[in-house]
Amino acid sequence: MIWFSRVTKLHYGVLRCSLSSASGKSYSAIQVPYLSRQWCRYGAPRPVHYYSTLPPATDISVQYKYGRPVLSLPLPSRSELCQFSLRPMLMTVTDLLSDIQREDPGVAIAAVLNTDGERVCTTTSIDTVLNQDFQILINSTIYRIHSPGRESPEHSTSIDDMKTVVHMLQSALNLPEHQLLRQTQLLRRLDTLKQELGPLELVRAQVARRAESQSMRVEWAVVAFLALQGSFLGYLTWFVFAWDVMEPVTYFITYATSMGFLGYYILTKQELLYPDAKDRQFLHFFHKRAAMEHFDIHRYNALRDQLATVESDLKRLRNPIQLQLPVNNIQPSN
Repeated sequence: MIWFSRVTKLHYGVLRCSLSSASGKSYSAIQVPYLSRQWCRYGAPRPVHYYSTLPPATDISVQYKYGRPVLSLPLPSRSELCQFSLRPMLMTVTDLLSDIQREDPGVAIAAVLNTDGERVCTTTSIDTVLNQDFQILINSTIYRIHSPGRESPEHSTSIDDMKTVVHMLQSALNLPEHQLLRQTQLLRRLDTLKQELGPLELVRAQVARRAESQSMRVEWAVVAFLALQGSFLGYLTWFVFAWDVMEPVTYFITYATSMGFLGYYILTKQELLYPDAKDRQFLHFFHKRAAMEHFDIHRYNALRDQLATVESDLKRLRNPIQLQLPVNNIQPSN
């Protein structure tokens, strides 16, 4: 209440002062000091200052949107932000400045500067400019541009996503037609190889039967020789000579057999095993018989290799993963 009464008295004094000035009357010197004392006591009205909390927008950051760097730049004539999509590998500094001047005809001076204030060559690619921070001069205003650089996680993720989308789009548009064309070519090649291999297979089967029979005859001959050798040694031991005489003979026969095994290893570089020896004998008779029948083994082997390659390519091409088809459920075999 005390404060309110004092403010009321001050307003009353000011009102009387103004009325006296308008009517030409003057008050005593006692009242004027009272008003002066009241004015000084409560103070004169102070001017009001308005401040903005937003600094000038001179710092701008390049952001990646939809896999591309986007530069939001204020234009002088329109007093608003305008987004410019940058293509790092296809655009140069000239292209960026041309887009800015084409968007705002009020831009008379436009240039790209580095952080030291030096002008960047107009033929420099945007990919090189985005490697580090830079500046853009528009008329008399310089904007500092903060580039995320190449190591931005958002940039890497966006580029990987873009590559995935492009790959899926390319596969969806071109893969079925390409697979069908490739399958047709492989089937034609497969049919041609089978036709060329038909007569050769008949000759090879005939030569293989002859070689197999000859190798079997050699095996039976070896068995007969060993049986005859054992029988002859037994006859000499029990009916002609005594064991004391035949013991050194059997020793030398065993020693000669060991030398034969060692000679076989020296010639063939293989241990004397019955399956390997049989295969070696079969191949010997097969090549010998093929030369007699004028059978071209090298051509036959080349055609067989080509046939195996074509069949492998067809198998991979028909794979559900390559065709992007759902894989059938694998049923357990009984």
